[in-house]
Amino acid sequence: MPEATGPFEAVEPLLSEHADIERQLADPSVHADASRARRLGRRYAELNQVVRAYRSWRAATDDAAAAAELAAEDEELAAELPALREAESAAAERLRRVLVPRDPDDARDVILEVKAGEGGEESALFAGDLLRMYLRFAERRGWKTEVLEATPSDLGGYKDVQVAVKSKGVPADPADGVWASLKYEGGVHRVQRVPVTESQGRIHTSAAGVLVFPEVDDPGEVEIDPNDLRIDVFRSSGPGGQSVNTTDSAVRITHLPTGIVVSMQNEKSQLQNREQAMRVLRARLLAAQQEEAAAAAADIRRSQVRTVDRSERIRTYNFPENRIADHRTGYKAYNLDHVLDGDLEPVVRSAIEADEAARLAAAGGAADA
Repeated sequence: MPEATGPFEAVEPLLSEHADIERQLADPSVHADASRARRLGRRYAELNQVVRAYRSWRAATDDAAAAAELAAEDEELAAELPALREAESAAAERLRRVLVPRDPDDARDVILEVKAGEGGEESALFAGDLLRMYLRFAERRGWKTEVLEATPSDLGGYKDVQVAVKSKGVPADPADGVWASLKYEGGVHRVQRVPVTESQGRIHTSAAGVLVFPEVDDPGEVEIDPNDLRIDVFRSSGPGGQSVNTTDSAVRITHLPTGIVVSMQNEKSQLQNREQAMRVLRARLLAAQQEEAAAAAADIRRSQVRTVDRSERIRTYNFPENRIADHRTGYKAYNLDHVLDGDLEPVVRSAIEADEAARLAAAGGAADA
């Protein structure tokens, strides 16, 4: 591949990195380490976008330059020159966009948690509605889901439920990754409707919280000292607290330095519950490390769409009006029934576009400084 020249010389190290990763992925020994191969695959997919955009820009630039050189002697080329210049400009804009630093976790899978908030049983029922929405959305996108832990409520909702959402293989484009879409779901989701427990037909407002963490696919990414863990075992229990297991198979892990607590009781064996709890703990610790690093780096401008303040009310689901409204992006539609059935793409797209606009504006401001 020719060296990068002109206004996009910053592409050169990325082209070299892409070629180096391509060589590594061609080595069969690399694939013996699944986590390393997946990590390289994620980065390779991200760099592919840059390589393709750069090649398109070079081709468009060469075509326009050749046409300009021969336009005086060739009327047909002279007539094509404006369109070729336009194509060159569009290719340059596309390259600028892919060069804007994006979230390196976009291609990761996620662990998503839905927690009932204020509102008692109504909030738990709404948490169940949100879980179904995410499961249906994942099904539409061709992702796999696995419920890791669930604490059901008496009326069929959920007090707390954790689900892993995984793509099938490394996405060819990180923008198609699970984290790339679901990272915007973290926050407080508010519902307005007549609860099933309301006899007078009055509309109530309640809420459920959603937490989203990028999943750690290489345990070595997050170092956990066994001495920092307190592990308790107890008997699994179902709705109302009744015992559903005669052995101490449920596991509660407390990470003493951070105070993070993860409990698991869905699996039948203590070992399986412990493995699932460590999986969630690693994801939470990774998220905590990333938030701390982002807060410490003054030059990192976090998008207004993504926020570490998980108490933020991000969306309202109004059943009487069949309305869905996202308070961060201004998105509003009157197809709430479809959204809850998994048609979440337009809502997610509004958050992605707002985030991209913020990143482009930040990159432009940095370039002007």
